[in-house]
Amino acid sequence: MKKKLDLDNWVRKEHFLFFKQFDEPYYGVTVTMDCTAAYVFAKERNVSFFLYTMYLALTAAQKIAEFTYRIEGNDVYIHDQIDGGSTVGRANGTFGFGSFPYASSFDEFIVTANQEVEQVQQSNELIRASATNIIRFSSLPWIDFTSLSHARMFGIEDSCPKISFGKMTVHEDGKRSMPVSIHVHHALVDGLHVGQFIDSFQQLMNNGA
Repeated sequence: MKKKLDLDNWVRKEHFLFFKQFDEPYYGVTVTMDCTAAYVFAKERNVSFFLYTMYLALTAAQKIAEFTYRIEGNDVYIHDQIDGGSTVGRANGTFGFGSFPYASSFDEFIVTANQEVEQVQQSNELIRASATNIIRFSSLPWIDFTSLSHARMFGIEDSCPKISFGKMTVHEDGKRSMPVSIHVHHALVDGLHVGQFIDSFQQLMNNGA
């Protein structure tokens, strides 16, 4: 479900109108996240660490209003649920795209997520979801990146955030960390909101969801 945002009474109306006209309205940051507790949880539960961190990121996104906003034409819509869309690696070295609906519990989420991963891995198709109430995820577990950019089709309207996870590093004290790249549309999301998302995501990584 979605509802139209009242632009005239939106405190960011002028910012929306300003950044919406940019040829490249996306900006991004890369941060190092402590993933020690999340990694332990995933291993103890024998579940995909990537799917677990995706779920935690989606959980954080539900809590930050600006991460639920999407642009349609000249309007902004507020979605009551944000799902995941992600690359899924295949045994032949290629990847496909999977759709991962959010759920109120990880136990519910992981069941449908595992089914989607299996289906994508058994296919050779490259079909990306057209839904707008998503965050686009990807994983580069081979690269301890410090910055990242994305391929874009500028002729297609897009305002979905993009989040990428990098290579995990194990430190001498046993803690684990990984780089996380977050790209957002500046007509919808400011640095303040990205910071709020990062804080919420880190808290969930520490304490679970």
